[in-house]
Amino acid sequence: MGTRSQNERRFAHWQTLPAGGRRYWLDVPGRHGWRARYIKEVDAAERTLLFRQEIYDPQGRLTEVHDKYPVDRGHRKA
Repeated sequence: MGTRSQNERRFAHWQTLPAGGRRYWLDVPGRHGWRARYIKEVDAAERTLLFRQEIYDPQGRLTEVHDKYPVDRGHRKA
């Protein structure tokens, strides 16, 4: 669990959610045109509710999702 200021430093973007929580995300470019997006959703107290990795192909289409928290489900095709 991080504080709001720590999450703002780690993630380049965020959006406030209706219940007072936030959705943070960070895009990381890959070597061959692919892109990974890391998404973290927190409640109003900054407790982590969800953490996932999304993989996008060079055309920007979502190809894989890896839910990491609260349950690690491994990679699955989108």
